[in-house]
Amino acid sequence: MPPSRLSTWLPVVAWAAVIFALSSIAHLGTGLGTWDTILRKGAHVTEYAILGLLLMRAMGRELPAFLLGIAYAITDEVHQHFVSGRHSSPLDVAIDSTGVLIGVLVFVRARRWVD
Repeated sequence: MPPSRLSTWLPVVAWAAVIFALSSIAHLGTGLGTWDTILRKGAHVTEYAILGLLLMRAMGRELPAFLLGIAYAITDEVHQHFVSGRHSSPLDVAIDSTGVLIGVLVFVRARRWVD
């Protein structure tokens, strides 16, 4: 039996809420200099790769899942613009989009492996 819409979209919404909550943290940083940047950008890729996987699971099509992930990344950066100590960055949208792409590709590859 195919999964219901609720069971496929609830994880997407929940994960988007996690990303929103993380983006709401003011002055997020570890004080580790260059390592702080590397860790934060790695976290961006990871959190958006998970979103890409979940979107692919919910939508079943690569391009719509990828585009919706990019759209969410853009709204996330707009949100961060209004959070004290945070800023929005087109580079972060590109990094997030790379994460979404990785998630979509991993899902497609795993689905082919299972089938």
